[in-house]
Amino acid sequence: MAEAHQAVAFQFTVTPDGIDLRLSHEALKQICLSGLHSWKKKFIRFKNGIITGVFPASPSSWLIVVVGVMSSMYGKMDPSLGIIARISRTLDSTGRMSSQTKTAVSGVLFGTGLWVALIITMRCSLKVLLSYHGWMFAEHGKMGRATRIWMGMVKIFSGRKPMLYSFQTCLPRLPVPAVKDTVHRYLESVRPLMKEGDFERMTALAQDFAVSLGPKLQWYLKLKSWWATNYVSDWWEEYVYLRGRGPLMVNSNYYAMDLLYVIPTHIQAARAGNAIHAILLYRRKVDREEITPIRLLGSTVPLCSAQWERLFNTCRIPGEETDTLQHIQDSRHIVVYHRGRYFKVWLYHDGRLLRPREMEQQMQRILDDPSEPQAGEEKLAALTAADRVPWARCRKAYFGRGKNKQSLDAIERAAFFVTLDDTEQGYRKEDPETSMDSYAKSLLHGRCFDRWFDKSFTFVVFKNGKMGINAEHSWADAPIVGHLWEYVMATDCFQLGYAEDGHCKGDTNPGIAYPTRLQWDIPEEDMGKFCLTYEASMTRLFREGRTETVRSCTTESCNFVLAMADPTQTVEQRLRLFRLASEKHQHLYRLAMTGAGIDRHLFCLYVVSKYLAVESPFLKEVLAEPWRLSTSQTPQQQVELFDFDKNPDHLSSGGGFGPVSAAGVGGRRRDKACPTPTLCSPPGFRAPPRLPYVGQRLVRGMGHVSVCACRRGGASRSSRSARSPCGGTWSTVSRKFAG
Repeated sequence: MAEAHQAVAFQFTVTPDGIDLRLSHEALKQICLSGLHSWKKKFIRFKNGIITGVFPASPSSWLIVVVGVMSSMYGKMDPSLGIIARISRTLDSTGRMSSQTKTAVSGVLFGTGLWVALIITMRCSLKVLLSYHGWMFAEHGKMGRATRIWMGMVKIFSGRKPMLYSFQTCLPRLPVPAVKDTVHRYLESVRPLMKEGDFERMTALAQDFAVSLGPKLQWYLKLKSWWATNYVSDWWEEYVYLRGRGPLMVNSNYYAMDLLYVIPTHIQAARAGNAIHAILLYRRKVDREEITPIRLLGSTVPLCSAQWERLFNTCRIPGEETDTLQHIQDSRHIVVYHRGRYFKVWLYHDGRLLRPREMEQQMQRILDDPSEPQAGEEKLAALTAADRVPWARCRKAYFGRGKNKQSLDAIERAAFFVTLDDTEQGYRKEDPETSMDSYAKSLLHGRCFDRWFDKSFTFVVFKNGKMGINAEHSWADAPIVGHLWEYVMATDCFQLGYAEDGHCKGDTNPGIAYPTRLQWDIPEEDMGKFCLTYEASMTRLFREGRTETVRSCTTESCNFVLAMADPTQTVEQRLRLFRLASEKHQHLYRLAMTGAGIDRHLFCLYVVSKYLAVESPFLKEVLAEPWRLSTSQTPQQQVELFDFDKNPDHLSSGGGFGPVSAAGVGGRRRDKACPTPTLCSPPGFRAPPRLPYVGQRLVRGMGHVSVCACRRGGASRSSRSARSPCGGTWSTVSRKFAG
């Protein structure tokens, strides 16, 4: 509780003798240091803004120009060609200045104007020079005299010590190619891919576009290119990345690996301490714009540095139609995930960054923490691995207030996300292929719930000291993360280093407050429970028959699902439970098809009770039970029209459905005339080779892991509800926060 008391700067108690005021000097000290840190960063940004704003000149060059103008004036020379005299006459109208003051002020104003004009001239000249790309098309290893002269001029106008963003206003804009050129290059690219007739048809279409619709569209692009800094980037970010509704995991995010052969230390907390400190040093260099801009051709041609702006303190926020990127100027904490728990770790102590050994201490405290995950906490991050629309709706419904919002804000506003992984990864000489595959997969997706895929990047440290990064793609491209990662690995190994015992260099600091557990309040009904499952069965054996409900979430199917999730169960035990669940399901299905179902009968009884104006608590409660999952299938009926052996590519595009419950999920399926039944199982489970009609597929929806158990010959069903890919039964674990 000591940290809680220190968090309060002052307390007071009203007594009969007056107000008893008690100050916490430690809290006031931290508030003061925090304020100083904030103002220091603002001053650095202001200073860097001035330096970048006057580039390719320097602030000191203003003094040189002004002194030169004033010296020439006192030397009875007029470098302004009469402009200084005009400024002096304008100032004379005030009547409040002496002649010497007016002369000095006029000289300073003219010198400042001349300095600004020189900056604009140099900047425009550099932009024109950088618009030349002939050097790129020159033969490798050969450089003409014109190119050498051009390089010399670029270096002259590039200033002495450019900062990270110095060249941004000097870079040329992306030109809009001519429509005819683009069409011509497109036809060149598809020529070897098309037959003669197809190419002639495409050529005719392309030429018609180039003279009809193309110029009209081109006019708008030209207009945008004049108005916007880049006519492509904003649309690319929005429509290629932020409007994508599929999962980020695997589909969009990417990863970076550690050194191949070297592990500087096998102590997980120590490797994390050094690497996190190195990442924060890099962040400080980015904030201060101390990173030298990347330049090509012998440090001559600069590359754009804009993508560095959102490397840290950035998170992708899900939306129903489009995501947004949330970036804040500064963040003083990170969030660490370990063994299903989230910890908030402050990055500063006494107004400075935590040193590597102190950061190792914080990581070790997390590793040593014996507490268990809160209810529903362990697999929360699986939401960021799911489709964007369900995640957006879930975020709005469950994380918009209270402790859930506070904890989610802590994650989304963190500098970056850290995972202390319980597995050991990396290259192994005895099995290089398998070990590297495992390493890559762990960084790409982990266990789907131990990486926060929305953060700009998740830093992962494995149990054996190996590390890596999983990065979100929308805010920047891989070279930016690669630049960071190279810096981190080099700083970790060659600058920070480790003590002989493998720990970070330096001393621990017991005065640093412990990491803080994030608190969650997950609704109990959404945490890893079996749910009422609706499966539609046909009743068309009877006149005007339509459907009946098969309650497929039976005891037998639940036992099978639990066995699939239990790594201690053998394949034989799972197979036995699978057969029991299948037999039970087939029996229920036969009952429903033959008119011995449950739900239609209860429904009719309820209707009659309403007609008679009598209240039945039983019927009322039964009819009020929510169907959290609803499944069905519509197999292809006219199988005889298709010969899939001769025409294997004539597959159905499938169909789709929306959720039948506000808390449910829609889906899409694709099948081929009710093909071989499919067993939908957790990752890592392989169907027994001797089970002839069972395949494998993992089907995931928002919040549901569904297990399909069926045999060939299942009856045809039809409904607008969810369905299995094979037309079988879905027995379901509802895992709304487990993914």
